[in-house]
Amino acid sequence: MTQQVSGIAVPFDAVFLTLQSLVVIFLLFHDWVPLGRLNNLRAIRGQDSLGHRVYVTLLGGAPAAVCLWLSARHFAHPHPMPTAIWLWITYGTLVAGMLRAWWVPYLLAPDPTRAARYQTIFAGTHTFLPRRNGIAPDTLHTLFHACLLATFVVLCIRERLIG
Repeated sequence: MTQQVSGIAVPFDAVFLTLQSLVVIFLLFHDWVPLGRLNNLRAIRGQDSLGHRVYVTLLGGAPAAVCLWLSARHFAHPHPMPTAIWLWITYGTLVAGMLRAWWVPYLLAPDPTRAARYQTIFAGTHTFLPRRNGIAPDTLHTLFHACLLATFVVLCIRERLIG
């Protein structure tokens, strides 16, 4: 490993690893662990097969877990190019998916099919945002999206400052 770049590397990477850990925990567990009014496992199980839930969990969770492992491996050091590419692709794809699945239909382009699905699988979950276009992002996803966006921003800043 290379020598530590600067005193800023350790705090940045501590924040980066914390945010990535929260992303991984959410992606791996939010459809499996009961969280009171933050999720509706009964509705999810009623809509999606076990195989589909496993697939969706691994689709986002596995790449994010690899990112977390790679970031921990290169803690406070510049990322090698393959690691940087993996981080950019994974978090860029997750942010794009978040926008496509939640925020574009909520803010810009109604998607009645998605809205009907969300009304079913998120029925009874806590939300603090008003309903728009048939969608009201639930609190758990809204917090996850804020964490994911913060992870992406910290990645951008980290890569600029540390490499």
